[in-house]
Amino acid sequence: MTARELLEILHVAERLKDTRRHCTTSRGRRESVAEHSWRIALMAMLLRHEFPRLNMDRVICMCLIHDLGECFTGDIPTFLKTDAERKNEDDLLNAWVSSLPEEVSRDLSDLYGEMERMDTEEARLYKALDKLEAVIQHNESPLSTWEDHEYDLNRTYAFDAVAFSPYLTQLRKEILKDTEEKIRSGIPD
Repeated sequence: MTARELLEILHVAERLKDTRRHCTTSRGRRESVAEHSWRIALMAMLLRHEFPRLNMDRVICMCLIHDLGECFTGDIPTFLKTDAERKNEDDLLNAWVSSLPEEVSRDLSDLYGEMERMDTEEARLYKALDKLEAVIQHNESPLSTWEDHEYDLNRTYAFDAVAFSPYLTQLRKEILKDTEEKIRSGIPD
């Protein structure tokens, strides 16, 4: 890959810094997709010793690239995204990945294929962290920013994604305790 090709990839990825997500930060600012991706990568790095048999560098790579398609479409919350919107995002991402230098295109295609198939523990861990981070961020955001349906969503979301891991199941239960405490306090922040 040439230096210019690297810069072009980075210029596209930079869009995620300005692509806003549905959730807000603890101070009420809408978070960016890049911030979300950074934090799930950080979660993976911090969990390295909890999952010693996994290739955590691969998980971190999945965390970093999982929302690159939103460079082209913006973020649409999971609970609102249609199949047509998913397909459009996938098509735009695949076209971009195919246009990249061969070794980069191959690496990204391999990762995206593994993430889509969900046939490895690395892929399952990345997906669980992606979902858990969203619930954690909601717990950190002001209650006044929650939509009505998010009260139930924050109580139930991601339990299916963590079921393969006793550690992640316990983490999800701890997150639920935080959710219940936040809702019980009733303070809109």
